[in-house]
Amino acid sequence: MAGAGRNLKMPDLDKSRFVELIPELKDWNNGGGIDIDSWIQCEGDHKHLIGYARIFWPSFIEHDQCVFFHEGFDKETYLAFMARHKNDRTAVEMVMNHVHVLDLFSRSHHEMPTESVVSYIGRQLKEIWGVKLQHDFPDRRFVVSFPEDKEADITQAEITFFQAR
Repeated sequence: MAGAGRNLKMPDLDKSRFVELIPELKDWNNGGGIDIDSWIQCEGDHKHLIGYARIFWPSFIEHDQCVFFHEGFDKETYLAFMARHKNDRTAVEMVMNHVHVLDLFSRSHHEMPTESVVSYIGRQLKEIWGVKLQHDFPDRRFVVSFPEDKEADITQAEITFFQAR
C-alpha cells in the first residue's frame, strides 16, 4: 500500500490551531483547557455528525455530461440555467454547485463565525470535495474553488466545483 507507515501532518490540523477556532476550549477544566478530541467526546452529537457527514462526503449525480450535488438537483433548474448561460455547462456547474459557507450554520445562533473559522471550513471542504469527486469520477478533472480574498465579506464566502473541460 503506497504511503503506508508515513505520518503525514497537515498544518491545519495542529491542535493549538483549534483554540483559535474554538475559543471555549481554553475555558474547560477550570481554565486548564481541553484538547479537541476530548471536547468532541464531551460535546459531540451523533445527529450533527450524520448531517455533517453528508456535507463533508456528499453524493453526486451525473446529468447531461455535468456533475452536481445529488441532494437538491432539479432538472427544471438545470434547464433554466442552461438557457441563461447559453448552454455553457461549466458555468452551470459552477452556479448550481456553489455553497455559501455561512449557510452551513444555524441562523438561530447569536455568534457569527470568524473569518478564520469560515476560511478553515472552506479550505477543508475544498480539499475533501476534491478527493470525493476524484473518487467518484476518476476519469474526469475537477476544479474545486474557494477563493480566500482577505478583503472579501465573509458573508459572501462560497465554495463551488466544476469540471475542467
